[in-house]
Amino acid sequence: MTASEAGQGGGDRPPLLVVLGAGSDQRFLLQTARGMGLRTLAFDMNPQAEGAPFADRFEAISTRDVPAICGRLDALITEGERPAGVTTMGSDIPEIVAAVAAHLGTPSVSAETARLATDKFEMKQAFRRAGVPIPWFAAVRDARDVQEALDTRGGRLVVKPVDRSGSRGVFLVDRDMRDRVPALFEAALAQSFSGRVQVEAFVPGPQYSTETVFHRGRGVTPGFADRNYEWLQRLAPRIIENGAWMPTALNAAGQAQVDELLACAAAALGLSDGTAKGDVVWGPDGPLLIEMAARLSGGDFCESLVPLCTGVNYVPAAIDLALGRTPDFSVLTAPPRQAVGNRYFIGGPGRLQAVEGLDEVARQPWIHKLELWYRPGDEVPAPVSHAHRLGVFIATATDKAELDRRIDWVYRTVRLQILPSGDGDPLAGPAGSAA
Repeated sequence: MTASEAGQGGGDRPPLLVVLGAGSDQRFLLQTARGMGLRTLAFDMNPQAEGAPFADRFEAISTRDVPAICGRLDALITEGERPAGVTTMGSDIPEIVAAVAAHLGTPSVSAETARLATDKFEMKQAFRRAGVPIPWFAAVRDARDVQEALDTRGGRLVVKPVDRSGSRGVFLVDRDMRDRVPALFEAALAQSFSGRVQVEAFVPGPQYSTETVFHRGRGVTPGFADRNYEWLQRLAPRIIENGAWMPTALNAAGQAQVDELLACAAAALGLSDGTAKGDVVWGPDGPLLIEMAARLSGGDFCESLVPLCTGVNYVPAAIDLALGRTPDFSVLTAPPRQAVGNRYFIGGPGRLQAVEGLDEVARQPWIHKLELWYRPGDEVPAPVSHAHRLGVFIATATDKAELDRRIDWVYRTVRLQILPSGDGDPLAGPAGSAA
């Protein structure tokens, strides 16, 4: 008997949802599952994982240790337990979710879809074969290939490892940086799990984060945010996003074009049932797909931005899909109620000496989240990826203009006193500074 059959069998206990990860990104997923009347079993290598208290059962096992996870689930099945589905949120491990779900016999994206969704070069090739509009791209074997692409293509190029997320090892280069390309290529290569790097054209234009729920090929996009890249020059040549705004400034016709693009991209990946996180840029001829992940996003998107803007929580739909249920599409979209944005604090490297203004910001009724992940006395890192940001806040307002004023006020009010140490990011250019 498969775990799926056990999960659908008799007994009065609610179905058991397996959640891979119990960190801050999975906490909201665990809370939502509990609110749906489900029981949860969470796996995380950290015995003190932040989300562990929100799980009904917790196992200190790495989410990448498939044999250990499956072995524990087999023991539960022997005991008569009912694993009914497996999912995650914010963690870019669709191949692990697919492997565990296949072992359990529960719904998931296929292993091939998971492979394509975590290999950016293979993903782009699948998009190109299917005619999905994307920026130009190519595999590069060494720095000379990157320099040749700069000479022949012109403009700016993005250098990135094919199999990482969170902006790790991602750089923006142009012809004036040819002498720096070898160091940047090696840095990107060092971040790749498989030792592979690609380049792609940097397309100027507004960028959007999207999240679509697909069921039997039909998609609804409850998450649609305008991405904020105001740090491009400050942190050059690294590309690190500083949050997003909702609702999007893109009109209804433009959103419909993006929805069509997302549907074509999901079909190219073989994703007919599940959630898909899209990164889109609006180029001279319309929207282009940069990447698509086969998972729920982390970083406050589906946890905070969408619910605060529209009142929609679509995590239950993702859970329904993992359990083999049909999601209720009628509750996945709603008009915006207010403007919302998330932003981050950066700094370092150095020692955090003091923090001022947090209490004043926290008293504002329009602040919905305010976290600083370091304390005075801590060594803080240089901002070299999304994982190296120092904290986050989420603000709301009646419209974007008021929201921007409030965000600026937060940045003026919160003062992080950091005693510099070291030389900062060794790959930063003359304009790149976190000061």
